Amino acid sequence: MSHSESTLTRINGVVGRWFALIVLLAGALALATPSTFSGWSPAVPWFLTVIMLGMGMTMRPGDFAIIGRRPWALLLGIAAQYTIMPLLGFGIAHLLGLSAMLTAGMILVGAAPGGTASNVMVFLAKGDTALSVAMTSVSTLLAPVLTPLLVLTLLGESLPVDGWAMFRSILQVVLVPVVAGLLLRLLLPRVVEKCLDVLPLISVAGITAVVLAVVAGSAATLLEVGLVLVLAVVLHNVCGLTLGYGVGKLARMPVASRRAISIEVGMQNSGLAASLATLYFAPAAALPAAIFSVWHNVSGAVIAGFWSRRPVQENELQDA
Repeated sequence: MSHSESTLTRINGVVGRWFALIVLLAGALALATPSTFSGWSPAVPWFLTVIMLGMGMTMRPGDFAIIGRRPWALLLGIAAQYTIMPLLGFGIAHLLGLSAMLTAGMILVGAAPGGTASNVMVFLAKGDTALSVAMTSVSTLLAPVLTPLLVLTLLGESLPVDGWAMFRSILQVVLVPVVAGLLLRLLLPRVVEKCLDVLPLISVAGITAVVLAVVAGSAATLLEVGLVLVLAVVLHNVCGLTLGYGVGKLARMPVASRRAISIEVGMQNSGLAASLATLYFAPAAALPAAIFSVWHNVSGAVIAGFWSRRPVQENELQDA
């Protein structure tokens, strides 16, 4: 390993360890000086496109092999992903009396595919990483159809939603860059391999930029409903993690698979949710996604740390 590669590895380690704090500080900065970043909102889809291109470049055809080997586990995980979180977002928003825009934001977070950091958390938690990667990949590929459909269904007539336009947007900012990244990995493997160490830094920068734009664009709303909205997001994530694990347990899946489903269900692609909220609703609707970006990395790291100290081999038949 060269000196530059070693330095980059150390930087990645520091950034990964302090990612949640970095995003939290970005949100605080945007809240303190919203005028500095309020003009960034139109760039949010472009930030997400770069993140998703990087995600595609980390994929390989082998990541989808689990579909043939264990289709039941994958189908169960995807079904849990696209039912538990959207319904939780809808229910919690109404339970806490959130405004129509914030309710739309909660539903968008719930209807988004799995988060890009979930695979790392599952690996650290000694979970089923292959299942996690497959769930993230397949839920992302299904997002252009399922995300608009769920938003249309749960929002009903409370807010106008252009489902077809949302479908096209997800194709443009998610599916196209992911597929492009996957093709680059296949066609130019040596070039992409050299870029892999930089991709985590690009993802962190992209998510940080999204948070800066979203918080700055709706600072007044966040100051008004801050504590209630934070409570809503925390409940959304924690209930998702808990119910995701419960689904795997009810299905009598191995503990490693339960951990993977739990984290995949609880961690969402909040960048996509923020982008769609900014495009189709208002900056305020993107606030749940911005807060989720911070919180789910904190909770994911905590639960991964807890499970990492409970090896699966020793607890395979227990309620680990």
